[in-house]
Amino acid sequence: MITKKNKINILFNKKSKFNFFIKKKFIAGIVLHGWEVKSIRQRKIDISRSYVVLNFNEIYLLNCEIQPLQNSTFFKYNYIKKNRKIKLLLLRKEINLISHQINKYKYTIIPISLFWKKSFCKLEIGLAVGKNLYDKRQSKKNKTLKRELSKNFKRFQC
Repeated sequence: MITKKNKINILFNKKSKFNFFIKKKFIAGIVLHGWEVKSIRQRKIDISRSYVVLNFNEIYLLNCEIQPLQNSTFFKYNYIKKNRKIKLLLLRKEINLISHQINKYKYTIIPISLFWKKSFCKLEIGLAVGKNLYDKRQSKKNKTLKRELSKNFKRFQC
């Protein structure tokens, strides 16, 4: 389990909780180039439209936009591929479990959050099932009810 001392969040995919029921979470390492690490340190990354794919018992992150640094002398800005297949590092047991869950229950894999653990960049992925429109409405309703209850409770507590 990750304690909050070791975990420094870079970004959180807000749409993941709204559009999906997350059944199980995994923490994966990421294979990155040097310029990508520098861009991530400056928070020039977007995982809101990205998704995870399983190919030949390997897991890849697709459509993750990492903006390259413009003042880099090592690469030319125009020739860097922004959206490349990024390999995720998981244990063989976890990959087998994920592939079994995908085949049996038709789950999808979504990126949830990106964070630093010590000096390593990690991605939290989850097995998820898509929400229907009425589920989204119900979650919005529950959220507003919670907010109103907490306001009323604070008011009467004083």
